[in-house]
Amino acid sequence: MLGATHSPEFSSRFGLNGVIKLSVARRLELLAAAEPAVHYRAGGRKANGTGEVFLGMQAVLRRGEGARPTVAASYFRRVYDGGVPELDLGAPRNSFLLLASADARGFHYDVNAIFNELVESGVRRAQFGQTLSISHPVSRRLTISGELWHFTQPFLHSQAVGNLWALTYKARNNLVFDAGFNRGLTGTSTQWEVFVGFTYLVPRKLWR
Repeated sequence: MLGATHSPEFSSRFGLNGVIKLSVARRLELLAAAEPAVHYRAGGRKANGTGEVFLGMQAVLRRGEGARPTVAASYFRRVYDGGVPELDLGAPRNSFLLLASADARGFHYDVNAIFNELVESGVRRAQFGQTLSISHPVSRRLTISGELWHFTQPFLHSQAVGNLWALTYKARNNLVFDAGFNRGLTGTSTQWEVFVGFTYLVPRKLWR
């Protein structure tokens, strides 16, 4: 669940989000992301709606270990648009990501490069983004993470920049809870976002 306030398209927004990942091979995952319920306030009125649905896949291009990074690539396609107001990043029709992650001196880092296609009133624009995330365990079950991110906003002729912080609690080997907040750092960024969620891993293979 994600709540947000003060963004170019809305004054407040609360959404229920879900992501499903299915490993079909050692280096390949199928992905589905959806936002089935959204409540928002925009232009002085309140309304409910449905967000987007994305389908995609992620492939590991090179496996790393320790300080040697693992490199992966992802592709997402928007297959449904509910028409509700969006966060500062917009909702890409097509999205391509390059991801790298590794461990160094007790810290885990993730670096992402994002290439999106945005469409508005039939006009297409390219959007570029970069993220840097660093996490560190503070106990056997608790991890703290910080992230800096940047996205271009081609239709606003501006830049969205933010700083995210999160805590992750490992309840079991297959169940993890997380909560955090994001602070927008530019005038066209969503100013505040707060989120809570969990990750559950099915403890057995669905097929052999």
